[in-house]
Amino acid sequence: MARKKKMSTGKKVGITALAAVIVIGGVAGYATLGKKSTTSNVLNEYLPVDMTTQDLSLMTDQYAFEVAANVQQGLLSRTSSGAPKAGLAKSWSHSKDGLTWTFHLRKGLKWSNGDPLTASDFVYAWQRTVNPKTASQYAYIYSGIKNADAINSGKDKDLSSLGIKAKNKTTLVVTLEHPMPQFQNLMAFPVFFAQDKKFESTLGKKVGTSSSKQVYSGPYKFVGWNGSNKKFKLVPNKNYWDAKAVKNKGVDFQVVTDSTAALALYNKGELDQVSLTTSQQIKKYKNSKNLKIYNNSRTDYIEYNQTGKVKGLTNAKIREALNLATDRKSISQSVSEGLDGIPTGMTPAGLAKTATGGDFAKAAAKATAYAYNIKKAKKLFAEGMKEVGLKKLTLTVEATSDSSTTKPTLDTIQQSWSELPGLTVKEKYVPFKQRLQ
Repeated sequence: MARKKKMSTGKKVGITALAAVIVIGGVAGYATLGKKSTTSNVLNEYLPVDMTTQDLSLMTDQYAFEVAANVQQGLLSRTSSGAPKAGLAKSWSHSKDGLTWTFHLRKGLKWSNGDPLTASDFVYAWQRTVNPKTASQYAYIYSGIKNADAINSGKDKDLSSLGIKAKNKTTLVVTLEHPMPQFQNLMAFPVFFAQDKKFESTLGKKVGTSSSKQVYSGPYKFVGWNGSNKKFKLVPNKNYWDAKAVKNKGVDFQVVTDSTAALALYNKGELDQVSLTTSQQIKKYKNSKNLKIYNNSRTDYIEYNQTGKVKGLTNAKIREALNLATDRKSISQSVSEGLDGIPTGMTPAGLAKTATGGDFAKAAAKATAYAYNIKKAKKLFAEGMKEVGLKKLTLTVEATSDSSTTKPTLDTIQQSWSELPGLTVKEKYVPFKQRLQ
């Protein structure tokens, strides 16, 4: 089973009051208490927030991706070290110029409901995701595939012009507009997975809104979720092409939003592992034999001026001042007891390497140069406020109420930002699903 947060591409904290991004979190030390052994062949896991969707075109959060990574499979999969390996495609190749990729699917693939899974299911899925009517927040990640940007922007109305074609039931050809070094890795990301057109065509916007309104191509099936309940399961998918390799009988999930309650369930033997999410928990169990520390390359970031109507946030100096007034060291250390790394840019440490083998995060940091400088921030903020004709500015920072780490994070941001002359910062907490919406 995929570890928590493996599929995460970011965690947002919105300022309701997208002009720019301020990075606030870096590499996270992922502290977990796990059992030494278990007699059950079913894993007992939990999610700290409600399940949102299993619509592959619309999911955006790490927990939806966690389930999708276990119940679906892409053209390619990953080794334990994260390197690409064969998935639903048994082999693949590309042209010398890197613009044409050919994938050969395994023969006899089936969806969990018995429908044939063919190359055309990938064509349908990709076209559905880039179609602006779908409103996929991940459509941007298709940029570089032939005509993807033109289709998603509405300039090209012909979905069939997207650079993906099914030559036959088992052969898929993808055409790029330019070489994409990341392309092979993307094929293991759920947004690029196949979707069953036959199954989805009658569902409309109900696709993935419950476990029964989705079909599955991976080692497990998702069952028992009605769209809002707190307990559901993963069970082996007998139609998975490599079903014999699935060793356990599944996963029992429950939603536990309170970190203290999750720890109590672990201590009662009702969970096989639990994440330590408060400084008190980490201090208490730091010497436990059951404590495991996992590196987790992840970026937490802030989106602001989502409405586009906040006058102050249209000013570059004010935005830069907020950036400079963000104390990333204090934020990253406020909960983790030193486990979290201090971010230097949008790319977390250890996520990718340069051509010479160095850490890409270090190379990128030379260009972005994120730093905490409250003196310079005050000066720029005052200049920006004068330029837009403001003496006071109030910003509301919105974040999820379901996480124990949110409050200390926002408190730290509020404390440092409030030093800027004329700025008032308010905190707003909403359920995870509402924040995503």
